[in-house]
Amino acid sequence: MAAEPVSSKTKLAGQGSAAEMRALNLPETPFNYSDIDWPEHFRSAVERFDNTPPDNPMTDDGATLGRVLFYDKTLSANGTVSCASCHKQELSFTDDEPLSVGFDGEKVTRNSMSLVNARFYQRGRFFWDERARTLEQQVLMPIENPIEMGHDLDVLIPQLAADPIYPPLFAKAFGSTEVTVDRVAKALAQFVRSIVSFQSRYDLGVSQAGSYRRPFPNFTEQENLGKQVFLFRGNCASCHMSNALPFNPHRPDEPYDSSQRPARQMAFFTMTTPAVNGVDADTDDVDLGVGTISKAEIDRGRFKSPSLRNVELTGPFMHDGRFRTLDEVVEHYNWSIKPHPNLDGRLDDFAANGMALPEVPKVALVAFLKTLTDRTILTEEKWSDPFGQAAAE
Repeated sequence: MAAEPVSSKTKLAGQGSAAEMRALNLPETPFNYSDIDWPEHFRSAVERFDNTPPDNPMTDDGATLGRVLFYDKTLSANGTVSCASCHKQELSFTDDEPLSVGFDGEKVTRNSMSLVNARFYQRGRFFWDERARTLEQQVLMPIENPIEMGHDLDVLIPQLAADPIYPPLFAKAFGSTEVTVDRVAKALAQFVRSIVSFQSRYDLGVSQAGSYRRPFPNFTEQENLGKQVFLFRGNCASCHMSNALPFNPHRPDEPYDSSQRPARQMAFFTMTTPAVNGVDADTDDVDLGVGTISKAEIDRGRFKSPSLRNVELTGPFMHDGRFRTLDEVVEHYNWSIKPHPNLDGRLDDFAANGMALPEVPKVALVAFLKTLTDRTILTEEKWSDPFGQAAAE
């Protein structure tokens, strides 16, 4: 049971003369964010996939500060939205709209990605187009984005320093009360990296069977069939259970581990590089993804892919939220892949002939994907909103 909470009240910053008050409730002893007892099928891959930088190790106090910042609406220009507004815990830290709404009512340009297991994106780059080269960069960009939160970091930092809530939290996290952009970024990144999932029915099945290749005793016949489709006929695992960064002659600086290539990791269900999956043909009228940033022809149409963890809860799907259901996603790969010069080679056969799954294995594949749902993520207190509204005094 958590210790008795510490309460703090302060007038909402940026709200003028409003008498509205807020209360911050945190346990005396911080939640455990840093010492995770990974299941066996995670341990073998955690160190290699973890994108935590040496200068920002996870600490319980650092992630606690990040939690407060993540849910604090005063990080937006008018105090109406927070990071959590587009990354809702009950929806596996994403949104249920194709395009989320920013601080001034305008829609953002892409679908909000789930943050679950962001720590295990091996490349450590973020956004659909990977324009942020680290999570520490990514967490600051929405704050100053003119649609998302619309604030100015030069204004926000003294605002946070003057807020009674923050100096004690910064002191616990970093050893002094000084509020800086770097510390805000590090705390937010620690909190996001703390959001990890490994308690789904799939995880239980792996632990019982000892290998993802064997039938899982806790699965139905349909779910085990769906797992076989995912691994073999559908070839989904070649992308979503990849164990090493594939060699890219246009990116010779990227690491490549040929000794690991034949294997598959059992844990993360995250693609290791952005890819073209055939949702659009190659025209200037569509979102060019990574190509928008790099301007390289080879990157046109490439997008980062979020983890399939909790995919049952993270729709709508794709960078623009065009597919509402998992059935629609599967149907895309079944028959609707569009030709593209940069189409991922693992989809070449499907582009020509379709995945062509009959109804029974197609439904089974969706049933398997739903076994990746970890509902503990949705209610775990250490990732929940620490703010409570108090009556005006």
